[in-house]
Amino acid sequence: MRTIDVKQLKDRIQSNEKLNLVDVREPHEHEEFNIGGILLPLGDIRVGDTESIDQLKNQEVILYCRSGNRSGQAALVLETMGFSNVVNVVGGMLSWKEHFPS
Repeated sequence: MRTIDVKQLKDRIQSNEKLNLVDVREPHEHEEFNIGGILLPLGDIRVGDTESIDQLKNQEVILYCRSGNRSGQAALVLETMGFSNVVNVVGGMLSWKEHFPS
């Protein structure tokens, strides 16, 4: 699993790069604040319910959560399921809000 920090991710988003962002938090967290990722909670990933992203197995998939812990766990699970290029956002949305309070 590779990692990316929020500054690097923000640069990539602002350059209009096509990114596969996946939010592994719970629905209420996603509704409260998100950066445009597909919602796929860690619990769903753990039970193998990844149909919404299965087409991305050979593409870069950037995972984020609140702090980087759940997304790190999700990355490990996805790697065992054959995802070849998963990236964890270090510090998650806490770090995002700290660096970009808007």
